[in-house]
Amino acid sequence: MQKGLSMRKAREVLRLRWEVGLAVHKTAESCQISPSTVLEYERRAKAAGLSWPLPEEMDDGELERRLACAARPGSPPASGGQSSRFLPDLAYLLEEMRKPHVTLSLLWLEYKAANPDGYQYTQFWRYYQEGKRKLEVTLRQEHRAGEKLFTDYAGDVCYLTDPQTGELKEVYLFVAVLGASNYTYAEAVPDLTLPSWIASHVRALEFLGGAPQILVPDNTRTAVIRPDRYEPDLHPAFAGMAAHYRIGVLPARVRKPRDKAKAEAAVLVVERWIIAALRNRTFFSLGELNAAIRELLERLNNRRFKLLKATRRELFERLDQPALRPLPAQRYEFLEWKTAKVGIDYHICVRKHYYSVPYQLVGQQVEVRLSSQTVELLYKHRRVASHLRSNKEGHFSTNPEHRPKSHQRYLEWTPSRMIRWAKQTGPATARLVEEILASKPHPEMGYRSCLGLIRLGRQYSPQRLEAASARALQLKACSYQSVKSILQHGLDRTPLPASPGQLLLPEHENLRGPAYYQRN
Repeated sequence: MQKGLSMRKAREVLRLRWEVGLAVHKTAESCQISPSTVLEYERRAKAAGLSWPLPEEMDDGELERRLACAARPGSPPASGGQSSRFLPDLAYLLEEMRKPHVTLSLLWLEYKAANPDGYQYTQFWRYYQEGKRKLEVTLRQEHRAGEKLFTDYAGDVCYLTDPQTGELKEVYLFVAVLGASNYTYAEAVPDLTLPSWIASHVRALEFLGGAPQILVPDNTRTAVIRPDRYEPDLHPAFAGMAAHYRIGVLPARVRKPRDKAKAEAAVLVVERWIIAALRNRTFFSLGELNAAIRELLERLNNRRFKLLKATRRELFERLDQPALRPLPAQRYEFLEWKTAKVGIDYHICVRKHYYSVPYQLVGQQVEVRLSSQTVELLYKHRRVASHLRSNKEGHFSTNPEHRPKSHQRYLEWTPSRMIRWAKQTGPATARLVEEILASKPHPEMGYRSCLGLIRLGRQYSPQRLEAASARALQLKACSYQSVKSILQHGLDRTPLPASPGQLLLPEHENLRGPAYYQRN
């Protein structure tokens, strides 16, 4: 096993091989590793007695140990009236070649069994190749039934009209096409963001009524992160969607047009038969536009090919539909992924809200998985915490079991150390730190504010920080943000107000003063 390859890569290899059933070379392409490495991962996993899915409690450390310990030891029906020298119908050969595991050699053997005096393999092969070259550009490549779904955005756009102002707004067209049957799906989306991209894939799979083995998206930054040998290339949210539907993802390579020729051809067909057909119509909502697109899409899928003597729908029902895998019972819910570093208060900040993790992870990087309802925190692929999602900025969601029994044993900065540091600056600063710690339900919730004061102590002199702390205490504004604002605006250099809430204005030559209003 190559040194440096991540355990996330190992999990993806095992998922694609054992759950999706992807071939070795396709798995290697998807994971950006060599086929020999794929085989080595699989061999070691089998030797370690692993199976898919991996045990839920198995984290990356245990998986790496198990893999490291597994070291290598020292026929077609004949047409009526067809003579033995006749070749089978070309459309029949093209359709059969799209079925899983069917080869041209197998078809020739079946042909010879029914026609003992028929052509030899070389002539049979030439007949097939010449027939392929006569097909439309969208049908030139051979694709196995139920194997690949190609997805992309159309280059042309559609427009929605604002009913109030008449202003035109661009919307984009998502296109998906199955490799074997060319069965096509299209829909209009409001933007090109990751949630829209994933939602379009979910609706495309539901339109097909099943999942293919491989998803071939365009190499867009929305779904594919910068290629890297050791880390996943896919955005974690997109990869999570693929895992939910048990699909392997094989993005089209940059500057390799043949990888996405099927998608580009489908986009061209959709632009001609849908976008062009709607050019003179006015739409005021996305739902209205998609209803019109669905009507034209039905016509497109029922349009007959010239040479194959079949429609996209007929080919789909004969080829792709039986080979698609059933969709899971639950629809995929979009999950947003982030990474965060655990602070000394054993909380991480997500959208300005703080969530606790076990205190042993202080200083570590964790993965954050956000759904509409929950926030899950993972460390080395193991879930270590889960919270209900909250939109209250500046508040804390803390699990009591995450707190340490003794802060002094595990934390570098403790409440007592913070107060000792503050006393070196001055009594007002020390009192301010005590007020901040005492104002929180748990002292550790005030750590971040105190660390902010420590950071301000590196930017400003002790005298200015002490003066700013005294002003904050008198104004009962005991927070890091208040002290920061006082220092930034230079209010620490002005006299303290006589009473809380009464600010003294600085002396200025333009101030009239009370004597101005006295009569002579």
